[in-house]
Amino acid sequence: IYNYSRRYKITSDLSAAVYDAAVAEGIDPALAFPLVKLESQFNHKALSPVGAVGLTQLMVPTAGMYVPGVSREDLYDRDLNLTIGFRHLRGLIKQYRGNVQIALLVYNRGPVAVDLDRELGLDPSNGYDRIVMKGYRGKGVLDD
Repeated sequence: IYNYSRRYKITSDLSAAVYDAAVAEGIDPALAFPLVKLESQFNHKALSPVGAVGLTQLMVPTAGMYVPGVSREDLYDRDLNLTIGFRHLRGLIKQYRGNVQIALLVYNRGPVAVDLDRELGLDPSNGYDRIVMKGYRGKGVLDD
């Protein structure tokens, strides 16, 4: 936790929260930290122009698949946001049969855009996957 805190220049409390949520949801912390950095710069109050909220930049309808009735305000809660974001990522990694690159792209771009590009034989990458995975060689999940 200290190493992540130092590497990403965040408090040890936030580092512990990211680490603990990632492990609890079966996501490799070495993948979780760069995702949160890219999504929100570790700002729990982040709000994107399209309405994505919090540390893992969740859309309310996506979060609602995991926590029915969740509100935009709820997603500003650090721990809830991390839990749902990592649970969503884990589901995508499973759905795309362990293909972390595609799972990350779907996390970022949505399934319709990524699947359409793939069906058309196009590279669905917009660079997001390369940024998150720079130097990462793991399988994304902890127990598969």
